Amino acid sequence: MKKVIYCLVVLLSLTGCGYKPLYSSGSDGRGVVASLSSIAIQETHSRAGQLVRNSLLSSMRPASAAGDDLYKLILHPELAQSTLIDRSTPGIKRIRLRLTVTYQLIETASGAEVNSGKTFSAVSYDIVREPVADLQAEANATSRAAKEVASDIHTRLAAFMAGRENR
Repeated sequence: MKKVIYCLVVLLSLTGCGYKPLYSSGSDGRGVVASLSSIAIQETHSRAGQLVRNSLLSSMRPASAAGDDLYKLILHPELAQSTLIDRSTPGIKRIRLRLTVTYQLIETASGAEVNSGKTFSAVSYDIVREPVADLQAEANATSRAAKEVASDIHTRLAAFMAGRENR
């Protein structure tokens, strides 16, 4: 019985504090999902940038959900590698791959920048002096970093759109 009363008190207090789920519908009925689907994502010229863009497209603009392009997202990816461990005896290297993406959200109607940010992901992989395995390990690390960065950008844009709807 105490658990039921406790749950009711918590639920009632949440309604009084102004709590609103991130992906609920806004006052105009659109909601964050519709706002995110109205963002056109500009193409990039690097493989890492393409992976970030593709991940964002699949999460924000599924084929059937694309709306009018009210915003344009510009991505500036930078990929850097550094050696963490270099052991010449066993012939193994540990490489750190750092993907940094600076982004700008531009309102297409006015051309004004409405949101911007910078995010990064640092992942590592091993080089074992086997050409195919080394290429696959680097590609896998790049893919992991791109998904992590895209997820962070998606969350930041969703929070921005939710805050914009509440004004």
